[in-house]
Amino acid sequence: MGSLNPRALRWKIAALAAVACCAVATVIGVLVHNATADHGRRAGEDRSVTQLRDAEREFDRTGKRPEAAGLGPVDELPAPLRAKLADARAPGEYAVWYDEKPPNWYWMWAAVRVGDQVLSVRTDMSAEVRSLQLLDRSIVKAVLAALAVVVPLAALATEPINRRLRHGARTARRIADGDLDARIGHTGRARDEITEMSAAMDAMAATLQRRLESEKRFTADVAHELRTPLMGLVTAAGLLPGHDEAADLVRKEVGTLRHLIEDLLEISRLDAGAEEARHDAVPLGELVADVIRRGGTETEVRVEDFDVVRTDPRRVERIVTNLVANAHRHGAPPVEVTVAGTRVVVRDHGPGFPADLLAHGPQRFRTEAAERGQGHGLGLTIALGQSAVLNARLTFTNAPDGGAVATLELGPVS
Repeated sequence: MGSLNPRALRWKIAALAAVACCAVATVIGVLVHNATADHGRRAGEDRSVTQLRDAEREFDRTGKRPEAAGLGPVDELPAPLRAKLADARAPGEYAVWYDEKPPNWYWMWAAVRVGDQVLSVRTDMSAEVRSLQLLDRSIVKAVLAALAVVVPLAALATEPINRRLRHGARTARRIADGDLDARIGHTGRARDEITEMSAAMDAMAATLQRRLESEKRFTADVAHELRTPLMGLVTAAGLLPGHDEAADLVRKEVGTLRHLIEDLLEISRLDAGAEEARHDAVPLGELVADVIRRGGTETEVRVEDFDVVRTDPRRVERIVTNLVANAHRHGAPPVEVTVAGTRVVVRDHGPGFPADLLAHGPQRFRTEAAERGQGHGLGLTIALGQSAVLNARLTFTNAPDGGAVATLELGPVS
């Protein structure tokens, strides 16, 4: 389809070549046309003056009007020729005028005063005019023939450039889709701007890959290193005597820290690609209803059918739990969960998802809008990662009448 796109680079270059060709041909054609026209007029003037000179000699010899000339008062001549005669500096000076307007098209006039009369001749210039018109048509045909050759050649000549650019675009899309090892590489022997751009993109991709891998390793290392002291904190918090305010606060914060570290460990496994789904036949409606019931939240569940899907129930439970928890934490009641076929929709009636999340997806440790509440921003990130393991599709939108809507699309029904 790219070869048929009129806005493609190859056709822009071909159009530029065609415009340049037409411009050069126009300049050359105008110069040739003017030079040929001037040459024809000078030749006509020479013929007319020669005829007039012969007629003048015959008139001087015989005293009669020559056969090839006219003799009469000046008023019988065309007005432009009369004006030229009036501008003559000497009595015997010739006046020449080219008549290219109707009714006397393409005539070259020559006149001279003889006494109180004027001797005049005219030469037919139609042959020169037809020759000039034929030359113009030949120039136009030559330009069209050149365009018929130049435009396809220009389009073909840009094909290597287009191929290299398309390869770079495909590689960039692969990197954007998560293939961080994709590189453009050397796309030809040319050392031009495209080669420099390809090398710069490869260097950028390599740098981003190193930084992302470093970030993933840092997250995993931090989570693993914190796990051991966390277990000690959990044990110590459980041994605290009584249920006073200080002890309850310690237990609450230790529990929060425990959930945070577990989420970080899960994200590190998802980033490393270490998670694999185990698909079983699952009645989706019953599974979601059971997850909501065990969650103990005030969530409305509506199951519109009882389809059985092949999926990993543990991961579906993790996704639904995080989506519902996010709706309760950042949204507003009522929180509704609808199961229809292979689709699970979680909706709240709060302020909705922030614009940046809708545009770029959830990002860890970012909750964006203050009105969406506080949190670490890991729940939606985990849900998105688990849906990728399931080859499912998780989308985030806002309802027209307000509220955030998260939609999970699972695989086909078994």
